[in-house]
Amino acid sequence: MMMHDVVSAIRATWVTTLCSSILGILSCAAPAAAPRQPEKAQPAAAQPERRAEAEEGKPATMKAVRIHAFGDVSVLQQEEVPRPAPQEGEMLVRVIAAGVNPVDAKSREGYLKQSMGDRLPFVLGLDVAGVVEQVGTGVTRFRKGDAIYAFLDRTRGGGYAEYAIVKEGEAAPKPSTLSFREAAAVPLAGLTAWQGLFETASLAKGQTVLIQGGSGGVGVYAIQLAKEREARVVATASTRNQELLRELGADQAIDYTKTKFEDVVRNVDVVLDNVGGDTTTRSLDVIRKGGFLATLLVAPEAAALSQRGIQGARVQAYPDAATLAKMTELIDARKVRPLVSEALPLAEVRKAHEMIASRHTRGKIVLVVADEP
Repeated sequence: MMMHDVVSAIRATWVTTLCSSILGILSCAAPAAAPRQPEKAQPAAAQPERRAEAEEGKPATMKAVRIHAFGDVSVLQQEEVPRPAPQEGEMLVRVIAAGVNPVDAKSREGYLKQSMGDRLPFVLGLDVAGVVEQVGTGVTRFRKGDAIYAFLDRTRGGGYAEYAIVKEGEAAPKPSTLSFREAAAVPLAGLTAWQGLFETASLAKGQTVLIQGGSGGVGVYAIQLAKEREARVVATASTRNQELLRELGADQAIDYTKTKFEDVVRNVDVVLDNVGGDTTTRSLDVIRKGGFLATLLVAPEAAALSQRGIQGARVQAYPDAATLAKMTELIDARKVRPLVSEALPLAEVRKAHEMIASRHTRGKIVLVVADEP
């Protein structure tokens, strides 16, 4: 019995020691998780699949909205596609939000075939706000983890996706005072307003500008930028947007559903036309001699301009990192602010395009691609 007791005691001691050792090993092998770096993390739903692909040596993929043919909103297809890799001077950006613009709908419908070329299938989207995931050779202003926003070249597109290629010359630091959703509403519309007013029409301090369509994507920025330049601003919009025009800084708000602008406006220095059609033609007669008509749509005939002694041109917006950086400064100084009317998930891109087609969108529509870091 005594020998049995000794053996039992030894066995119990050995088991206790073994268990303690195993628990110690497990404790060492599973330390407390380090704080997550959200600005560098991929969307949670996509991580397991892409990690597995990387382990198997397969190309990483991403969700993107592409068109394989031109047409109505039904041609917008969300698909799993290869994730692009940045080349020299480029960055791979994890997209948090993407802006939706009328030009996207025009591209989808086939009106811009010449500039797009034979590029189908094509990922639409020219506005992005996101986090730099990878930089190509030659990139010096940004590094992995930087929050940026950009206006992508229209011949390349790529914004309606989880990842987008962004050239260094297209991007600027995201305003620190904005969310990624808000930032995605800035690049194309903000640069169009800036280039239309100051580069195309040369609006100067003390001049008067008439902004047609003041509550739209471009108009919202145009009012604020013109006021920042100390110009007098007259703007048109529908009844429900009159108060918005005044909040943005318009000195004179005109309800085009009740009043013809040509009945109350005369001798302006500049017209920035975001409407087109009959509005463009009627705008010619409210500009002083020597003044300027800048339109986002079809430019008036040279004969019509010459007859009135005025100049005019179509605004051809283009990516410009230096000017976008100036927009960042103005936004962070609280002198300019974006207006996002709708934020929809990427899967609802068709709804976003239907809303754009109404041509009565207040401010901008954005697509939410991933959670805010």
